[in-house]
Amino acid sequence: MDISLLLKMAADAEPERIGLTCDGRNWTYAGLWAAATGAAVEIAKSGASHVALLDTGSEAAPIALIGAALAGVPYCPLNYRLADADLGALIARIEPAFIIGDVARVNKLAPGGKHTVLTRADFVKQAEAVAAPEREAGEGEGIAVQLFTSGTTAAPKAAILRHSNLVSYILGTVEFGGADPAEAALVSVPPYHIAGIAALLSSIYAMRRIILLPAFDPNVWIELAAKEKATNAFVVPTMLSRIVEALGDGSNMPDLSHLKAIAYGGGRMPVELLVRALDLFPNTGFTNAYGLTETSSTIALLGPDEHRAAHKSDDPKVLARLGSVGKPLPTVELEIRDEEGRILPPGEAGEIYVRGDQVSGEYRERSALLPGGWFPTRDAGYLDDEGYLFLSGRADDVIVRGGENISPGEIEDVLLAHPAIADAAAVGVPSTEWGEAVAVVIALKGEHPGEAEIKALIRDRLRSSRVPEKIMVVEALPYNEMGKLLRREVRRLLATG
Repeated sequence: MDISLLLKMAADAEPERIGLTCDGRNWTYAGLWAAATGAAVEIAKSGASHVALLDTGSEAAPIALIGAALAGVPYCPLNYRLADADLGALIARIEPAFIIGDVARVNKLAPGGKHTVLTRADFVKQAEAVAAPEREAGEGEGIAVQLFTSGTTAAPKAAILRHSNLVSYILGTVEFGGADPAEAALVSVPPYHIAGIAALLSSIYAMRRIILLPAFDPNVWIELAAKEKATNAFVVPTMLSRIVEALGDGSNMPDLSHLKAIAYGGGRMPVELLVRALDLFPNTGFTNAYGLTETSSTIALLGPDEHRAAHKSDDPKVLARLGSVGKPLPTVELEIRDEEGRILPPGEAGEIYVRGDQVSGEYRERSALLPGGWFPTRDAGYLDDEGYLFLSGRADDVIVRGGENISPGEIEDVLLAHPAIADAAAVGVPSTEWGEAVAVVIALKGEHPGEAEIKALIRDRLRSSRVPEKIMVVEALPYNEMGKLLRREVRRLLATG
């Protein structure tokens, strides 16, 4: 079974049901399926080895995703925000490609290449115009999606997701046709991220109408959610922060009573921000979804009931769960291991390992799977005694001071509890005495409390080894578009002053 069958089932079940809304136009499931089959014909005719989308979110994304699957070609959406040199290198790695989107930029970066390049409008027009024959879904062993990693210290790796990985995730988490006709999911995450792909496939299989917002803006998001009566949404922490800020105290908030579910993920969610959101949306169910590209999206969830129970609890242990990512999915196995690969007991932090049918752990360059099918995520964290997973950052982000492992997250949580600190990041910096020392960069929302007060706060809440040797104040911390803190940029700020 390949991912194209997800749309085919929806089109066969209710062909005239609205499956997508974008830029004021509605698409039925039958219309999406017809366009995808037409796209498959054009893709096959081109002889391309990949289908690449170089554009913001639009109807071209699901049409290209399913069209590529029908043509037996990997779908490879590209980050249009990359610098020319970086983007040009990625385009060269997928030649010859069928590229949809920024024609002028592709022609500039790959002049004389063997690519087929179309604007979004031309691609959709061609796909709709082709009278394509009926297509059958494949067996699901081929590559469905190829996503380039961020490449922080080396050339980006090409992460591979096979049809079987994605279908396993969808079948294990979504009920076919389970959405009421009135349900609509507002999707505003970039199309080149696994969260965007998972949102499309999940909504198609549930038969929940997709509302696409091409470029995120908090006020436009709020207006579109109200206008289209969105019932579901997925956001990253930086998006939720801007939405909450735009809504203020909620006194002028439009009617969003129909918004029944907000899922979030892709980065660390400050507990203070989450509490404000829970207060602003008292009747909305919040879900924290933790996953990776290599795991076909979500592998652990903190559900709506758990959010509300923690939000109202006086029990510190239960309240602390707002800072967790919940429990592993039933279809996923998860372990915490130390540097020697030994399984750690509850409460002890180490590296997160996962396995399951949805876990790919595969790159074009190599497979990262270990014997037994286990994938080392490079994320650090621990399980509590009830199985809740708490993240403490990337394994590489752990600060090693005098042989002691220090989680940046525990320091950041203390800093964010200060009423004058809006955001904070802790990193390790070189130290002749300790090997690494703690340094923090903060953004303020009030008067600077002073270094002495900040150090005393951390010393009192934690211990002296966590006290930063250097404190820097900036206007804003560096994040990528998915809300992930760019610690390499934080280190660069500290190094350059």
